Amino acid sequence: MGNGPAPFSDIGKRAKDLLTKDYNFDHKFSLSVPSSTGLGFVATGLKKDQIFVGDINALYKSGNTTVDVKVDTYSNVSTKVTLNDILPSSMVAFSFKIPDHKSGKLDVQYFHPHAAIDSSIGLNPTLNLEFSTAIGSKDLSLGAEVGFDTVSASFTKYNAGIGLNNHDYSAALILADKGQTLKASYIHFVNPTTTVAAEMSHKFSTYDNSFTIGSSHVVNPLTVVKTRFSDKGKVAMLYQREWRPKSLITFSAEYDSKVLNASPKLGLALALKP
Repeated sequence: MGNGPAPFSDIGKRAKDLLTKDYNFDHKFSLSVPSSTGLGFVATGLKKDQIFVGDINALYKSGNTTVDVKVDTYSNVSTKVTLNDILPSSMVAFSFKIPDHKSGKLDVQYFHPHAAIDSSIGLNPTLNLEFSTAIGSKDLSLGAEVGFDTVSASFTKYNAGIGLNNHDYSAALILADKGQTLKASYIHFVNPTTTVAAEMSHKFSTYDNSFTIGSSHVVNPLTVVKTRFSDKGKVAMLYQREWRPKSLITFSAEYDSKVLNASPKLGLALALKP
């Protein structure tokens, strides 16, 4: 990407990650087994509402080619083949699921010093098309995305946004949900150890407003503490500790202050890497 703009999907991503990433209110684990040959395995599991779901992910990298195969609890097989730099600054990915024969998808990305283009084609009889682009630089970008269903001849989505990035902060304004929702987000890097973020949204059809604020604090090189509060009265916290290189244990908790006699939601996630 260099000094060019990030893809449209990355507009507002910094604030969203701080407010949502790694928060988990169930029991979750993952085991990663890397290999010097380029073949690695990742097993993940999640116990949610007394139901256990999980998958096994095999990832193979060789040169500019990556093959990602995932098998889930219900015996569904997802495969994605990614080819980088077939043409300069480009990426091509082909994905499909078994037994869903209508799930084929072709993605093409191209990065230019002043533009990032991402297109997707659903390889099935309905032929769904998606296209997004962002223009500008790494500091200021303006982008949009559209989705089109060729069978119904209708747009499945159309969104637009603008992102501003700086060493100390990042801000974004996105018109989403086919122009029905306006979202604004802001993240500020107070110092090397403390970051704060906020996200606000307004729905034009219902005049409903909502906001979420949060923070992240690096206690020491191995420990991170995060907090989150929303206008819905939900308060959450996260404690993450790297107890060995690239192996993490994460404890999350959330309390809904607007529900009488509500019990806090608790979650524990364990990620292991030999």
